[in-house]
Amino acid sequence: MIWVRLSDCMYCRRSEGHRRQRGAALVVALLVFAIAAALIVGLQRDFTLQLQRSANSTLSEQVWAYFVGAEALAAVALRADADADANAEPPIDDLNEMWAQPPTPYGLDEGGWLSGQLQDLQGRINLNALAGGGGDAPGEPRFTTEQKMMIRLLQSFEEEAPVTLPEAMALTEAISDFVDRDDQRRLEGAEDDTYRGGDFPYRAANRPLASVSELRAVKGMTDSLYRALAPHLSVWPEENAAINWRTATLPVIRAMNADDALEPMPLLEAQRIVEQRAQGALADTDAFLADPFFAGRNSSELRGILTERTNWFLLSSEVEIADRIRRLYSVIERNGRSITVLYRTDGEL
Repeated sequence: MIWVRLSDCMYCRRSEGHRRQRGAALVVALLVFAIAAALIVGLQRDFTLQLQRSANSTLSEQVWAYFVGAEALAAVALRADADADANAEPPIDDLNEMWAQPPTPYGLDEGGWLSGQLQDLQGRINLNALAGGGGDAPGEPRFTTEQKMMIRLLQSFEEEAPVTLPEAMALTEAISDFVDRDDQRRLEGAEDDTYRGGDFPYRAANRPLASVSELRAVKGMTDSLYRALAPHLSVWPEENAAINWRTATLPVIRAMNADDALEPMPLLEAQRIVEQRAQGALADTDAFLADPFFAGRNSSELRGILTERTNWFLLSSEVEIADRIRRLYSVIERNGRSITVLYRTDGEL
């Protein structure tokens, strides 16, 4: 027979109970530790995100302040030019003036730099000036002076995006239909019925364009042609858009020809005129149109859309700070000494 003392049995039961309590306490401790660790990780993540948001917000405010500063500097330059023009006879705006000089980067206290470049929007062809014409009225020509310039411009990119004369005529009419306010289709144009039949139906704008990028939606426009055209086009102002031949880009100069000619000016002739312009050899619009290239040609229509003054400018600002680069494009109108920023975008103009 085996005799077991009662005290021994009670001790065994107490030991087993203690082991169970210690195991439960360990599980609870591990659970508490896991919850605390999860909370700490979550708090750390939230703190990191909030810190990053705050840093991004502060950086954005700094960048915006610099952009506003760039616009203020541009206003100073344009007012100084307006004051100089007030004492000039005749007053002109050309590429030798202070506002047209290459950008000079400004160092920033936080590190990095700020730069800004002013360009003449009236040295470009205005898309909103293409509305009108169409030859619907008796005796009305098929193309306006601005439309003829667009036809010539389209043919001026022989290497980047070659376009034939028939293609240029058709595309110009499509652009004109896209911009004008009616739904009457021109001879080779395109209205709503054309765009509704595509894979992704939409309608013609039939209003002044707000951005050159809207040109991408016009029938016949290709990406390569758009990229070649965009730096030489504008949508500002919506009305009374004259072209400043003193600041016009080389392709826009090529778009200038006799009233009855639809082909662009030969490249060598345009380069020669641009060089003479830079040397100050062309005193005024009369001297420009008296160039041997225009000799014996009727350019009365062309004369009617040319100017030597500019009221619309594009400021391209760039800021590099904290190893990040930001860009802003500002459309500026000058009316005497009054400077107004009308439009800002960090994308396409």
